[in-house]
Amino acid sequence: MIAGMMSFVACGPSAEEQAAEQARLDSLTADSIAQVEAAAAAEQTIVNDSIAQVKVAEQAKADSIANAPKR
Repeated sequence: MIAGMMSFVACGPSAEEQAAEQARLDSLTADSIAQVEAAAAAEQTIVNDSIAQVKVAEQAKADSIANAPKR
């Protein structure tokens, strides 16, 4: 029974298989990081666009007040 357990442990993944698995995990990690970075960039673009819209609205309001007839 002990010999059977020892042979089972000895038949684990080879160094090549371990390297391939590590490369696969590294690739998945890189893909996940890229997705998070892309989502953050998209979010920042939305924020920047919103800020630009507010600035345009504020400028339009200021222009309207400046061009209002004096009473």
